[in-house]
Formats: sequence, C-alpha cells, structure tokens
Amino acid sequence: MKKVLFVCHGNICRSPMAEFVMKDMVKKAGLSGQFQIDSVAASREELGNPIYTPARRELEKHGVPVEAHRARQITQGDVDGYDHIFYMDSRNLRYLRQLFPGENKFRSFLDRDVADPWYSGDFTQTWLDITEGCRKILEELK
Repeated sequence: MKKVLFVCHGNICRSPMAEFVMKDMVKKAGLSGQFQIDSVAASREELGNPIYTPARRELEKHGVPVEAHRARQITQGDVDGYDHIFYMDSRNLRYLRQLFPGENKFRSFLDRDVADPWYSGDFTQTWLDITEGCRKILEELK
C-alpha cells in the first residue's frame, strides 16, 4: 500500500484538489487498492471548513469526483503513517519544519511552488499544476 498525503496552508484548495485528482487518476489506472490518499493543512486557520467552492467547481468542471471533506491539520500520526508527504509551497515547508523539526519525509509537490488560488483566484492554473504534479507522482509510485 502506497500512502500519499498532500499538504497546503489551509486544506481547502490545493491539497484537497490534489487528493481528489490523485484518487481519480489512481482509480482510472485500476490501482485504487494499492493507494491510500489524503490531504491536510500545515496551519490551523481553516480547521473544519469544507473544500473552497471555487476549488470544488474546478474539479467538477473536469469531471473529478469530490468527496465529503473537512480541513484538518497534519498530526504526528500522519507523519508516521504516510510514506509520501508532498507540500505545495515553500511556506508550507516552513510550517512543517516548525511542527516536526528534523523530519525528512516532506517533498515538494512540483519543482516550483504551486500558487495559492485563495489569493490569486486562478483555479485554472492551479488545476494545471495539480494535474501535472499528480501525473508525475503516479508515474513515480506505480
């Protein structure tokens, strides 16, 4: 079982988008039984909130199923339980290093920051970045 966790600031835009895109890609590849996929926040700012409506709309526009979701912050149990933990930007990594000093499981989702659409409003670009990153991760982990 490959355990994959996505991390963004609030767990309402980028990381749940990555979670649902990756679940959809894995399902379409016939690999659902081989993966456990989830998403979390680095911060506590959005705890309990659902996926942001424009993020949900972007996923639905591309036919990606969106499950029930409530933002939650990463825990030590997540760090211990997931093999592959991907953060969306360097700010997320700073938070993760403060929360879990010395931990070396954290990897960048892409070789660049994924812009936060909460601020940019550009969910199309985020979609492109998320699908690119998920394709690369799936290829790597297959």
